[in-house]
Amino acid sequence: MALLEILRYPDSRLRNRAKPVDTIDAETRQLVDDMFETMYKASGIGLAAIQVNSTKRLLVLDISEQRDDPLCLINPEILSKEGESKEEEGCLSVPGIYEPVKRATHILVKALDRDGNSIELELEGLPAVCVQHEIDHLDGKLFIDHLSRLKSTRIRKKLEKEARQADD
Repeated sequence: MALLEILRYPDSRLRNRAKPVDTIDAETRQLVDDMFETMYKASGIGLAAIQVNSTKRLLVLDISEQRDDPLCLINPEILSKEGESKEEEGCLSVPGIYEPVKRATHILVKALDRDGNSIELELEGLPAVCVQHEIDHLDGKLFIDHLSRLKSTRIRKKLEKEARQADD
């Protein structure tokens, strides 16, 4: 397994749209394994392939305390949404920023698992929020896109300044 580089906002590659995975082969499974390793090392609970500069339409997540309940969703599609809540979100690609975002509280999602089996999951609470957040990434969106223009502009400028200072 290998640690992958997590792209950081405002990197334009985060705006790419993921392409459906046609074949789940050894390369795809290796990407999934590498994404889990990268996510765990970064203390994240979810990671989309776009965040590690892959255009494959897949995501991984594990919200368990023991980090022993990994879930891989390939070609995920939300079939239905219910309810609404506003919870604070953060993102490995937007480090140090946490803001409340409106999301559905219950979702039904269809996807393929790591082995190519078709699955449907009813999710609520944090798992539902996490899947919606990661699917946004696959569509080239970030959680800050759900914020006001003023707030997202402030965040972009702050992170650009931090990136410039790190380069000096």
